[in-house]
Amino acid sequence: MFLVASLAGALGQYLYKSGAEVADGSFAGYIMNARILAGVGCYIAVMVLFVAAFRRGGSLTVLYPVYASTFIWAAGIAWWAYGTPIRPIHVAGMVLLVAGMYLMGRTQ
Repeated sequence: MFLVASLAGALGQYLYKSGAEVADGSFAGYIMNARILAGVGCYIAVMVLFVAAFRRGGSLTVLYPVYASTFIWAAGIAWWAYGTPIRPIHVAGMVLLVAGMYLMGRTQ
């Protein structure tokens, strides 16, 4: 559930950014912006998934590191949507994130 939540969180970030790019800067322009509203929907889905995972007995020390994969998903979306390069240093950071998720999930 947290892996899906991390993807939804990254998608929400993309929708916020793309919505901000087309917004006119007014309050109504933000509130009525379909992309921003979809981003809000993504974050609502994230919270629902968090609650469901905790309800099933998920541990904070295991689940939140999995949610850190949001940064990996966001980098992939930025590459796909904006052509943002993913350099070797970024890949190294992603590897460290995955290693940290693994280590935090270990019980001993």
